[in-house]
Amino acid sequence: MIEYIAAITVLMVLSAFFSGAETALTAVSRPLVHQMEQSGNRRAAIISHLQANKPRLISAMLLGNNLVNILASALATRFLLGLFGEAGVAYATIVMTLLILLFSEIIPKTYAIRNAGQVALALAPTIRILVAVFSPATRLLMWIVRGIFKAFGSDIQGGEALGAGDEELRGAIELHSGDEAAIRHERAMLRSVLDLTDVQVGEIMVHRRNLVTIDADLPAAEIISQVLASSYTRLPLWRETPDNIVGILHTKALFRAAQAGGGGLENLDIIALAGKPWFIPEYTPLLDQLLAFRERREHFALVVDEYGSLMGIVTLEDILEEIVGDISDEHDVTVIGARPQADGSYVVDGDATIRDLNREFEWTLPDEEASTVAGLVLHETRRIPDVGQTFLFNGFRFEILRRQRHQITSVRITPPGSDGEPATSGTKGTTA
Repeated sequence: MIEYIAAITVLMVLSAFFSGAETALTAVSRPLVHQMEQSGNRRAAIISHLQANKPRLISAMLLGNNLVNILASALATRFLLGLFGEAGVAYATIVMTLLILLFSEIIPKTYAIRNAGQVALALAPTIRILVAVFSPATRLLMWIVRGIFKAFGSDIQGGEALGAGDEELRGAIELHSGDEAAIRHERAMLRSVLDLTDVQVGEIMVHRRNLVTIDADLPAAEIISQVLASSYTRLPLWRETPDNIVGILHTKALFRAAQAGGGGLENLDIIALAGKPWFIPEYTPLLDQLLAFRERREHFALVVDEYGSLMGIVTLEDILEEIVGDISDEHDVTVIGARPQADGSYVVDGDATIRDLNREFEWTLPDEEASTVAGLVLHETRRIPDVGQTFLFNGFRFEILRRQRHQITSVRITPPGSDGEPATSGTKGTTA
């Protein structure tokens, strides 16, 4: 009796070992293991090697686990048959099911999930030996498994695992939980880095309506006055029409030339001081433009549409702000695009960008078809709304507050969960 109990106990411990090892090695964070491996941790290197051939690892763990579980059940059945006769089979089934479920599955796997890193590092050397020992059997099993899958027209060696690549990173970013401002900012930055290939310069550019440009045919003294009145260091120069950009004037080059001329501005050639304008299409991805800025060692580009018409400008700072958020210095003019209200709504400027609002408040407004709030309202309503009209789409309520001619200049946005939110969130409609 003591021998049977001792043998079953040892087998149960081995079963718990295999269950915990399998859970820990499959649940441990791969980025963490990679980082530890790069730091010289040998056990992390073993884990990385085992995870490189996960089917072989899982097959070895399942083989060992089932061997000890079946052997323990057989010993318990034989032992209880001797004590209770035929009824011992039922007793053995009930007792071993409870023991295996509790001590060989739930307890070790729960502990392994909660301490995946520590358990995986502790058991990695032993598991490597067991995987090598079971290698002949697991190879045979995998050969049989592949044959069965092929018989049903499936190939387990082909295809990409679900969640691999970019989407896996996005999921990991969303799991970076916390409501603190620093954590929300980290999540926004990480999302923005992944979005660089999907966002185009036309979505973040400074529109031509807001540009500060200078007529190159003005007297040099007048040009210097306009440069001094501006808060920018690079200013586009135009001739005949504002769309005809002939150069980019850098304030340092202008003032250096003025100083070299001894204060005399009559012979100052503004066009000769200006740099050559760099035109880019509005559909250029931000990542490509960022790399182009680095390669050309320039910070300023003019954005044109498919017809060659000037749309706006984009700078290196604009792209960096898409990642880290707003970057302001003592010369920047701060424009408040969203003002919170007491009822939980926000009064938002029509030209406020959707990406900035989503980043700041963690909203989910779509930005595929429009880059600004006004553009989103026009896209969803398919018309130019009147002041006072309200619209409901994407779970948000939009109330038109001000309109200047055909341009929406101010909108009240009520996000889901705010006071006064419509009961039928997620529908779309209009009310005068």
